[in-house]
Amino acid sequence: MATKLTERQQQVLDLIRSEVDRTGFPPTRAEIARALGFKSANASEDHLKALARKGAIELTAGASRGIRLLVPDGAPVSRPDSSWSAALDSATSAVAQILLPVVGRVAAGSPILAAEHIEREVGVEPGLFNQAPDYLLRVRGLSMRDAGILDGDLLAVKRSADAHNGQIVIARLGDEVTVKRLHRSAGVIQLLPENPDFLPITVEPGDEFTLEGIAVGLIRTSPLH
Repeated sequence: MATKLTERQQQVLDLIRSEVDRTGFPPTRAEIARALGFKSANASEDHLKALARKGAIELTAGASRGIRLLVPDGAPVSRPDSSWSAALDSATSAVAQILLPVVGRVAAGSPILAAEHIEREVGVEPGLFNQAPDYLLRVRGLSMRDAGILDGDLLAVKRSADAHNGQIVIARLGDEVTVKRLHRSAGVIQLLPENPDFLPITVEPGDEFTLEGIAVGLIRTSPLH
């Protein structure tokens, strides 16, 4: 039997779908609170837990923006039998993983997936991400802090030479590889940080600029304090 959502829960679910379609990432708790006028991120968390109980989303512990949609847009929410679901999860978890290389520091001028950049390979569940990633990039620094991407996190990257405006991308500018939000306007490309302590980067005519991929998810490697 379909489980009815409250008006607020439906608004939260619609916002999650919208952000996943627009940027490839679900919103953070703080972004949900800001968009829907909640007083704090705790209110967002309460609605997310309610949506998870009703089978609309799955929350992943330890993953920043760890929200996965479980029902297609417009479909009624129904709750599967919990014992059957748990048994299925247990039976398939071992075989459902994909093996991804973890890329550390990238040397100037060399391919991201060059052997010398790969720290190790790890198995991850593909359901954590809205698109299948090609590798995990270890984040350096705090320029994307306010997007929930912290130093040491593993950013799931899908290789792509193109991206939509507003997506979080992995870009090569000259000898540097950087993670920023892509902004195109009037023919000008900017790479925007998500931290006011950092300045936007404008791609100037003649700059060596390449899009290496788009971010499709994140794995938190240390607990938030």
